Amino acid sequence: MTIARANPARCTEIVGHVDAVVRNIPDRVDDAVRDAHRAYRAWSSTPPDVRLAALSRAADAVESELDELATLMAREIGKPLADCRGEIGFAVKYLRWVLAHAPLPDRVVDDADGRLVVRYKPYGVVVAVTPWNAPVILAMLKIAPALAAGNTIIVKPSPLGPLTIDRVVRIMREYLPDGVLRALHGHAPLVAALTTHRLVRKVAFTGGETAGRAIATAAADQLIPTVMELGGNDPAVFLDDVVPDDAAMDRLVLASLATSGQVCMAAKRLYVPRALLAPFVSAYEAAARRVAVLGDPLAPGVTVGPMISAEARSRAADLLATARAADLVPLGSTAPDTDLTAGHFVAPFLAVSPAPDAALLREEQFAPLVPLVPYDTEAEVLSWANDDDLGLGASVWSADEERAFAFARELEAGFVFVNTHNRTGMSLRAPFGGVKRSGWGREYAEEGLAEYVQPCVIHAPGPFRPGGAGLPPGAYPS
Repeated sequence: MTIARANPARCTEIVGHVDAVVRNIPDRVDDAVRDAHRAYRAWSSTPPDVRLAALSRAADAVESELDELATLMAREIGKPLADCRGEIGFAVKYLRWVLAHAPLPDRVVDDADGRLVVRYKPYGVVVAVTPWNAPVILAMLKIAPALAAGNTIIVKPSPLGPLTIDRVVRIMREYLPDGVLRALHGHAPLVAALTTHRLVRKVAFTGGETAGRAIATAAADQLIPTVMELGGNDPAVFLDDVVPDDAAMDRLVLASLATSGQVCMAAKRLYVPRALLAPFVSAYEAAARRVAVLGDPLAPGVTVGPMISAEARSRAADLLATARAADLVPLGSTAPDTDLTAGHFVAPFLAVSPAPDAALLREEQFAPLVPLVPYDTEAEVLSWANDDDLGLGASVWSADEERAFAFARELEAGFVFVNTHNRTGMSLRAPFGGVKRSGWGREYAEEGLAEYVQPCVIHAPGPFRPGGAGLPPGAYPS
């Protein structure tokens, strides 16, 4: 059986198919995991420089097909072509960053207290369950550190975006030993089988809370450790000294509307001092006219494509209906010759002063619909920003960087941007992940490398080394 992927901008166009595991799932998964486990024994014992050299050749090969991959991604998920090129290029850049920083070196201490060696050893077989909205970079955040450390990995992409990452995996596999990397496609039963197999040693997931809860529960039942990057309802707080210029407003608009708002770390709730509300709305609307163009992702100049599915479009309509009490400001423009009826398009809106209990404000929208709330005091806005079960990202905007950092320290978020938001504020050296119900574990930076290794210790206590004074039986160390 296959999974077909239709173009969300032209729903009658089938972009491609991938083979899916839907029958004999336990046996198929067992074969795949055992194959990966056998490959792990050889891959983990391969000298690190040999592993890294193979991955470097794989990075070059992916980069050589960047344009073709970007076009495929734009057609299968509706992300504008320029964004697709950027994502794939960034994924290659991240892979090369990993190759420059991995593997984590042993920590060795030899002093009067003893000789201590901490070795960072791979887990074994890793399963990565990845989403559709950034299919290559969010898979590479698992693939690169896992493989560089000596693990093997099975990637289970979203059925809504399987084509591009399947192609990336196939390209990389040509430079790696058999069984080290593979993709398996399917639905929830496949995920359940993969995340509970007794030879799987770690599970990495990026996606929504419902699926994350199911995966975490299943893995916990088998005592399999996990790393989870879940959703966010990220606040962007503008302090009363801010005077955002055109460039800042352009960044903010696309921080909310990129990928039609279907991004976990998008700016999803805007908070502005009441005295600045009117000029802020005017500036935001003007920025949207400059940078937000709705249309076919392959068309020149388009920055906002369709929603991923009919279900996503329907949910966006429902969310907008909850905000009818707000002042709805249409945003941006539509590209010429765009047939909005051909795909899952949702026009962007700014919803000014929605009701405090509006779903558009209280839930992660995952749509190009942006609530804007005026506030009177910093204590009030801090309370509102933190009044959410999610805590992935946030941003603070201020003319005074020290003031912004002081406010940021009080926000309940795993990653706080200053004077920007979303991907313009990311850094390969900055660990990314959530607090509260936005997950646990980190990606990027050394912390992201550490998720795929286990510290294993060899210790000769000082009292028992040659010439040591010893300790009485059962004594605690001094």
